[in-house]
Amino acid sequence: MSYKYKFTNKIVRDLMTIEAAREAVGGAILHPATAESLRRRARVRSTHHSTRIEGNRLTLKEAKAVLDGEKKLLGKERDVVEVKNYYNSLQKVEEWAEAGIDITEERVRKLHAVIHKGPKAKATEYRDGQNVIRDAATGAIIYLPPEAKDVARLMKELFAWMAKSQKEDIPVPIVAGVSHYQFVTIHPFYDGNGRAARMLATWILYRGSYDLGKFFSLEEFYAEDLNGYYEALQTHPKHNYYDGRDRADITPWLEYFTHAMADVFQRVSAEVMKKTKEKPHGARFTGNIVNLDRRARIALGLFSESPTIATRQVAAALGLSERQTRDLLSQWVKQGWLVVADSSNKARRYDLSAVYRRFIGGLQDD
Repeated sequence: MSYKYKFTNKIVRDLMTIEAAREAVGGAILHPATAESLRRRARVRSTHHSTRIEGNRLTLKEAKAVLDGEKKLLGKERDVVEVKNYYNSLQKVEEWAEAGIDITEERVRKLHAVIHKGPKAKATEYRDGQNVIRDAATGAIIYLPPEAKDVARLMKELFAWMAKSQKEDIPVPIVAGVSHYQFVTIHPFYDGNGRAARMLATWILYRGSYDLGKFFSLEEFYAEDLNGYYEALQTHPKHNYYDGRDRADITPWLEYFTHAMADVFQRVSAEVMKKTKEKPHGARFTGNIVNLDRRARIALGLFSESPTIATRQVAAALGLSERQTRDLLSQWVKQGWLVVADSSNKARRYDLSAVYRRFIGGLQDD
C-alpha cells in the first residue's frame, strides 16, 4: 500500500527548520528541574488542547488543577475523566517510547482504550458498524468513513506502510503526518479517533527521536487554529470515503502538519535557548538525573512548582493510586533523594534531601 503525496518546496523547508530546532535543543544544557518542568507543562498542555478539540469543557487552569490532584469539578465529571485518561495515555506513550517498544495495532488499540475508558480497560475492538461524522450545528454529514468490513484491512495496510517506511528512510515527520491522516480517515473506532490519531503521531515522533526533549505540544497549535486543522484534513470535496477520499492526494495535509511541527519546534527551541542562558550550570536533559527513572524524574519536576510535594500531587502526576504512590515515595526516601518534610499521616509531604538539593541547586523556576 502506498499513499499519494509529494515533497513540495514548502514541506522541504519546514523539514529543514524542524531539523535545525531538533539539533539546537538536542545540544542544549538545561537545569534538571527546568527540563522536567518543561516536560510537565507540555504534558498538561497537550492533554488540555487535545481533549478541548473534541469538546472538553475544562479550561487550561482547571485541567492543570485536576492533573495536580487539587480539584474536583461538580457537573464536569466526564470532562475530568477525559483529561485524566488522555494524560495517562501520554505517559504510556512516553514509557513505551523510552523502552523502544514497537508500534503495533494491538498496542494502539490498547492506547485507545486508555484514552477512552481508562488505564485498566482492555484493548478496544475496531468498530463493527458504520460511523458518521456530522456538523454539530446543522446535522449535515461532514464525513462518511469506510465501512466496518474494510477497517481491519485498512489498518493492517497502514501499519505495514509504517513498518516499510523505516526501511525506505522516509522522514519521521512525514510518517507521523501520514499516519495521523490515515488513522482519522479510516476512523477505526466509534469514538476517540481524533485523540488517538494525535497520540499515535506523538508516539511516532518520540519513537523516531523527534521528541524534542518531550517539551512540545502539537495539539496546542491545532487548538489555536482549529478551522485550519479541520480544513487541512479535508483533502477531497466528497464526504464519502469511497468517492475519492481513499485515493486523495494528502500533500496539502502534510504541508499543514510539517508547518505545525516547524512552528512548534521553533518556539520550543527559542524557549530552551533562553532558559539555557538563564541557568547555564545544569545537566544535559538527554542524560539520566542521578540515575532516577522516568517516574522519579516526573516527581522531581514537581519541585519546580512547590518547595515540597504531597502524595496526592505525585499520584496525579504519575496516574497512579495513592497507595501505589506511597510505596514509590517510600522507595525514594530509602534511596536517599527524598526526605519526609511533614510526617502527618493525612497530609504527608516530601522534600529533596540536602545532598540532592545541593547537587542540582535551586529548583524554583523564574
